[in-house]
Amino acid sequence: MRAGYEGTGPGAITPDGCAVELYSRMPEEGESEIVAGAVPAGATLLELGCGVGRVTHPLIERGFKVTAVDESPEMLERVRGARTVRSTIEGLDLGETFDVVMLASILVHTGDAAVRRGMLDACRRHVAENGCVLIQREGEGAHDNLPREVTIPDTCTIRKLHSEPVGDGVRSVKVEYEFPDAVWTQTYRVRPLTESEFEQALAEAGLRIDRVLTDDGRWVRAVPA
Repeated sequence: MRAGYEGTGPGAITPDGCAVELYSRMPEEGESEIVAGAVPAGATLLELGCGVGRVTHPLIERGFKVTAVDESPEMLERVRGARTVRSTIEGLDLGETFDVVMLASILVHTGDAAVRRGMLDACRRHVAENGCVLIQREGEGAHDNLPREVTIPDTCTIRKLHSEPVGDGVRSVKVEYEFPDAVWTQTYRVRPLTESEFEQALAEAGLRIDRVLTDDGRWVRAVPA
């Protein structure tokens, strides 16, 4: 397990604290619709950090040609219909480019600034010159008014228990997922970014914001600078 990351609950747990069985139960939350509204139909798509295919499978159903990347073999075993690649994001170099590169699940907020730079470099390395990078980032107030919870009907209750500063602008976050028959927790580290810090991180990797895709500002479309 990576330092500062922890997962509890039944089944396999990945190095960043993600439980494979948990994510196999979680529904898509409209991600594929956001993607479909931002890129051409049938585009080639590189999904970085695909997990069990929670978003991969709806993207394939929409006609995208997906290459799905994850470092966990247990996660990749659950992915169907996509070309799969086992790798860290920052260490990926396929020697090819794609119409779309997707970095979801607030991975851009990883607590390690060097890893974040490596991830964004991988995005730039794999996006076609006329392509785009779709990035999910934290919403406003992500670390305020905790603990709080949200219930996904017929699925689970998600409780964000705490978000505590651990130094150098990094926070330790703990989330609990309660299902009728099981409970999982994940503790992970994030680095909140101001708008200017986010734009600077993109610029350092040779990217720039093209447009914001959602009203809450959580999804952005970036293009080669």
